[in-house]
Formats: sequence, structure tokens, C-alpha cells
Amino acid sequence: MWRKLPITALTPFTFQDYPERTACILWFSGCNMACAYCHNPELVKGKLRRLAPDRIERFLEARRGRLDGVVLSGGECTLCPALPDLARHLKSMGFLVKLDTNGTRPERLAALLDEGLVDFVALDFKAPRAKFAAITGWDGWRAFRRALDLVTRTAVAREVRTTVHADLLDRRDIDAIIRELEDVGYRGRYVLQNFRAGPTLGGLRGPSRRLDIDNLSGHGLDIEFRNFDGA
Repeated sequence: MWRKLPITALTPFTFQDYPERTACILWFSGCNMACAYCHNPELVKGKLRRLAPDRIERFLEARRGRLDGVVLSGGECTLCPALPDLARHLKSMGFLVKLDTNGTRPERLAALLDEGLVDFVALDFKAPRAKFAAITGWDGWRAFRRALDLVTRTAVAREVRTTVHADLLDRRDIDAIIRELEDVGYRGRYVLQNFRAGPTLGGLRGPSRRLDIDNLSGHGLDIEFRNFDGA
């Protein structure tokens, strides 16, 4: 199983990436999107060397009973056909499993949820439909929309999140995303993550303007702001 997994990095501890849980992160190489603001360009391009399988297994064995869960992130981990095998293995070890996904493989997400292999799903809502292909470099709105429906209906813990570079998304775009969430009946946490300066896939600098986040609201949504000054 391990040799089929494009895991290229491991974060040994996080208390932020899995809400209210202690966890580690397994980082998957490769992504089918090309978001200019992405701060993991090496992962997206698949240029990093894979971790040795025995190193990952030894680490997880040493953390059994000490960490609550494992976050599967990237890159885009649902591109990996062996992902269900990994999730089964992690569950057999007693770990909770959190999945970070861009929603481009709804069939794999559905299979994971149906089998009870995921305990938390974080779905990236990159942009409203009108800007989706331009922001992501991937023309697959319908597939993403199916993933959003799955996350909306699932009984497991979930959040939807949008990373905001204010030169790419403005207040009208965020309002459009909120309306879409309301229309599908999504209820729960919606996270707005402000752009984080640093190396990015598209070489973006900081935005030239500030996103207007005043009085944002949505029916049934618990809107949370991350990395916004004063929010």
C-alpha cells in the first residue's frame, strides 16, 4: 500500500488543522488544479521525493494512542487510487481521519464516506461558478458541485473554506459563494482564509486591496475568519 501513495512530507503535530483534535498531517504530491495563490507549489508540481514507507509506518505506530487523528492533505489526496486502503489502515490503528479536498473526485469522496473511512471533511470552495475555471485552471464545476452536495448531506464533521486573495476574489464573489451554500442547504462552518504571503504557484504578491468582510452572513452558516487582521 505505502509504495502506491505519493506522500512527500509529514507534519508530526498540529492542533489547528483538525479542529479540537491533536493530529499529524500526511502531505500528498500532485494536484489537478493550478491556483495561483497556492502556497504548496512543490506539492502541486509533484517535484518532491516520496517519504520512505517504513518511516511513515514507524511514525504512526509511535503515535498510536497519543494523537487523535491524521489529516490527509496536499496537493490533492483524492487523486490517489490507494487512498481508501490508507484510510482503512489508519482507522484500524485507531486514528480519526480528516480529509482535505478540492472536490474534484466526488466518486472517491462518496466511496470514502459510504464506507465510514472519513471522520471530518474540509472542502475547498475555490471560487463561484463564474470564476471557477479561471481561478483553478480546471474546468470541472459540475464535479465540484457533486462534491459539495456530498459534504452538505454527510453526517460527519465538515467545513467549507475559501482562500481569498483580494485581487482575485471580491465581496461579490464571496456573496455568490454564500448564496450557493445556502441554495444547496449547507449548514455549519464556512471558513474564509486570507492569502498568506510567501512562495506561491503563480508568484503572487500581496493583494493591492482589502476584501470587505464587514457584515458577512449566511443562513445556517457559522462564518469564521482566518488570518484577517482584526477579524
